[in-house]
Amino acid sequence: MKNLVYQNNYIKVEIEDSVIPWLKIFTRIEYQEFSQCDKKTKEHILEALDIIEKEMLEYFKPVKINIASFGNYVPKVHFHIMSRFKDDPYFPEPMWGEQQRDNTPSFPDEDIFYKNIKILLEDKLG
Repeated sequence: MKNLVYQNNYIKVEIEDSVIPWLKIFTRIEYQEFSQCDKKTKEHILEALDIIEKEMLEYFKPVKINIASFGNYVPKVHFHIMSRFKDDPYFPEPMWGEQQRDNTPSFPDEDIFYKNIKILLEDKLG
């Protein structure tokens, strides 16, 4: 899969096609709600969220990290982790909100970031 960064028996991490750095974590088993996940899956999700957020902060230097979990259109457990910048097209609105400006911000090489994430997740989660 083109957008796949990492996967194990519990979770998979994918790239969201966006003008900002944006990753999504999905459970491998399709749970509808986080409370329905087994303990190991919850641990993997939370560890991945922590790793991704810290690496986004260090690598991209955003003004804010947005973490969201919606399930209205995709009714299964998944989390969005987004680096937000004052000059991104939607800031301060959510990425699903009304566009505020027409521009495409530039970032350090995202491929390096995704490789770093893969290594960090493999080291911590196997």
